[in-house]
Amino acid sequence: MNKCIFAGRLCEDPELKTTSSGIETTTFNIAVNRDYVKQGEERKADFLRCVAWRKTAVFINQYFHKGDGITLICNAQSRSYEANGGSKRYVTEFIVEHVEFPLGKKSDNNGQYNANNGYSVPAQPPVNTTAQTPVPNMPATPSIEEMASDDDLPF
Repeated sequence: MNKCIFAGRLCEDPELKTTSSGIETTTFNIAVNRDYVKQGEERKADFLRCVAWRKTAVFINQYFHKGDGITLICNAQSRSYEANGGSKRYVTEFIVEHVEFPLGKKSDNNGQYNANNGYSVPAQPPVNTTAQTPVPNMPATPSIEEMASDDDLPF
């Protein structure tokens, strides 16, 4: 399984680009704090290169800016290329599948962080986009008040 979940802050404003075939893409770095701090030292962060495509790229470009918090679900991809000097270089990038606003905006004029309560956009549309039709003669789902109490449960 290749899934990575990151919560961090953007290191720069994302820049939306379009490929020659008309597909939108954006590439950006995020800073993700490490979980541990050695005594007497400052917290360290890792800087991760992320790539988003299509609607996800447009969404990130429109709503996220340098310093904003971001949560990403990605998959890791490694690739290599030949640099100008002829040396072989290896790159690991994180391909964004899903994005959310977990940490809020960078700050307002009072220095307070603004929360967005987890608004999100999926990277891919749902597989089943057909509307569900109710089954005839099926009883409606009971409301919370109509549900059995804990004493009525068999376990």
